[in-house]
Parts: sequence; structure tokens; C-alpha cells
Amino acid sequence: MPGDRLTLQERRQIAGGLREQLTYAAIGRRIGRPTSTVTREVVRNGGPRGYHAEAAHRAGTRQTRQGRTTAPTASPGRTDLNGRDPRLVDEVGAQSVELMVQAGLPQMMAKVLAALFTTDSGSLTSAELVRRLHVSPASISKAVGYLENQALIQRERDPRSRAERYAIEDDVVFRSIMASAHNQTQIAEACATGAQKLGATTPAGARLENTSQFLLHVMDDLVRSAEYWHGIYPTRTRETSETD
Repeated sequence: MPGDRLTLQERRQIAGGLREQLTYAAIGRRIGRPTSTVTREVVRNGGPRGYHAEAAHRAGTRQTRQGRTTAPTASPGRTDLNGRDPRLVDEVGAQSVELMVQAGLPQMMAKVLAALFTTDSGSLTSAELVRRLHVSPASISKAVGYLENQALIQRERDPRSRAERYAIEDDVVFRSIMASAHNQTQIAEACATGAQKLGATTPAGARLENTSQFLLHVMDDLVRSAEYWHGIYPTRTRETSETD
């Protein structure tokens, strides 16, 4: 195999893995390549839905012949790169989406969250998200509603244009942990109530009581730890960027 270049056979295997809805990591293991190699290959050549092995191979061959003689250019509307290679930004975003989906977040919600994470300002309007993700406004609206309910993003009004922006704070993980802990505590309390009604000495009652106690102790430890480390790593106040 010449250098680190992907072969046509490998690209066909990547295409097959995408059709099977495998993760980039799984495809990488199948062809013996790092996950980052697969991610870059897919992102540069149409994304998961638009990837075609033969077209990707032709593009890769042309790039090898010509060399990198021109600087990469950002797509229209991408004013948040601060001199970064747009392909690198897209790669980081694609890897973030994959990990979020593996963790259980729906794909569109993961795409919106990753777009906000990889934007310096931490906020984007609906129109900016539509252009960046190439999806409909309705898809953005649905994803935003879901992420708001999970305490992952918030809405704010742009003082310059009065457009509604969707924002992610630097302490979003802390906020998410606290919201999750609240939900889990409610479940623990419901289990305790159920145990009392069924009888704590019965198998079902004992199971519910043990579940309640387990959740309460774990959530207490989690909240204490989150609050401690949140104090150790204070977050800066995010300001809306004029370039986004």
C-alpha cells in the first residue's frame, strides 16, 4: 500500500460500513485504519449520506498528483474559523457527533450540539445552523426543543439583529449533570414510595427500596463531585461573537 493513502478497496469497505450504519471506529477496525482517518475521509467526501467510494478515490488521486498548492477555503457563512482549516473543524465536529450518538443522543440533536461546541462564540442562529448542517428549519427547531429540555442549550436574543440565537455555555456539562441528578432523584423518590406501597419486606418492595437508596447515594456523590470540580475549573462568561 503506497504511503498512508487509502486504496479503492478500503474506500469501498468504508462505503459498505456506512450503509450498515457502523460507527467510524468500527469501520476503522474493519480496514485496519485509525478512526481519525475514516472520519477525515468521510467528511471530505460528502459525509455519511453522500459518500461514494469511486468518487472519493478519484478525488484523493487528484489531490495526491496536484499536491496542496492552495489553502483550504471556508464554506459560505463560515466566519467563525479564526484562520483554522475548515476541514479540521468539520473533522472535530464529526467525531463529536459520533461520540454523542454512541452515548444515546439522537443524531440531529448531536449535530446541533456539536456545531455549537465547535463555534468560538458558543451560539448560532437558526439560519446559521440551517446553512451549516444543510437541514430544514423544522429539523433545527425540533433539535433545539429537545436540547433545551435536557438543559444543554438556551435561547437568547441577539441585541444587534434581534434574531433568536441558540447558545451553549462553557459549563454545559455541569448544568447537564445537575439536571440529570434532579431527574434521577425524582426516580429514587418514586421508587421509595412504591416500596412503601408494596411492602418493603416483599421481593418487589425490597427491589424498589434498594434501587431508591442506590440512586440517592450515587446522585449525592455525583452532585458533590460536580460542584467541587465546577469550583476548581471556573468557566468564563460567554460573549456573543460579532463574526458568527
